[in-house]
Amino acid sequence: MNIPGNENVIVGLERADDAGVYKISDELALIQTVDFFTPIVDDPYSFGQIAAANALSDVYAMGGIPKTAMNLVAFPIKTMDISVLRQIIQGGIDKLNEAGVVLIGGHSVEDKELKYGLSVTGFVHPAKVLVKKNLHPGDRLILTKPLGTGIVNTAVKAGLASAELIEKVTGLMASLNREAAEIMSRFRVSACTDITGFGLIGHLAEMVCGTGRGVRIFSGKVPMMPEALEYASMGFIPAGAYRNKEFRENMTVFADTVPRSVQDVMADPQTSGGLLISVSGEQAASFLTALQDAGIRDAAEIGEVQEEAEEKIRVR
Repeated sequence: MNIPGNENVIVGLERADDAGVYKISDELALIQTVDFFTPIVDDPYSFGQIAAANALSDVYAMGGIPKTAMNLVAFPIKTMDISVLRQIIQGGIDKLNEAGVVLIGGHSVEDKELKYGLSVTGFVHPAKVLVKKNLHPGDRLILTKPLGTGIVNTAVKAGLASAELIEKVTGLMASLNREAAEIMSRFRVSACTDITGFGLIGHLAEMVCGTGRGVRIFSGKVPMMPEALEYASMGFIPAGAYRNKEFRENMTVFADTVPRSVQDVMADPQTSGGLLISVSGEQAASFLTALQDAGIRDAAEIGEVQEEAEEKIRVR
């Protein structure tokens, strides 16, 4: 296909990053992204919040500040009460207000299956755009949210989760990556992405492929929801986790000491997951302290970047 482009495109389809970036001037570039999906929780308001947080996350991952958004809605108007849509949109609006983002429009269609999300535009300095494939040897890898939302949501669908756990996982998915991104801007960060449908393993692989770099992950330091580990050991694992693990098995080397449940959580597809940040080794400790002091208690240093022609993810 002959994909249109020009010299002002900083990040486009050829890089397959978290969002596109277009240079407006020497001081300003636009970040553009879009995301929507079917409900992953039963509560409409919470679904709206999660969808908005998820869409905003790609702008944060690129080092930018989200500024405007537009709603994308597919709604079964013949079979579902319009009050459900109002609650979803209100959840999205409240999350946008929390992020300081202006809702300027949107589009809706009638569909048999409910879907909701947003397109988001953000600002970034052209020289400060963060991409996935810029790992530096000696960098440390910081993850800002615990893994396991996909597995826990599978247990929720099976009727195994308590009301407290449902509230916990919902709050985790609805939380913004805004503060982590703001703190990130003050440190020497070389690469960043957010953890979503490909799981930690899949998104690490995206950062590594074609770079001549490898990563070493310390599984005991990776933040994980304890309930997710428990459910994984019981076999409540979404199909996406199996696909993620299989797709990247040629790149991933698990030590024999890494439990199967831990491996499954590392491949678990996340919704509105945390940021995975590659930061200078000299600044990693200070960066982690700043995150935790800001209330991002689950943030953890999970590994390091290495020069490696094989481009492997080595987990021990």
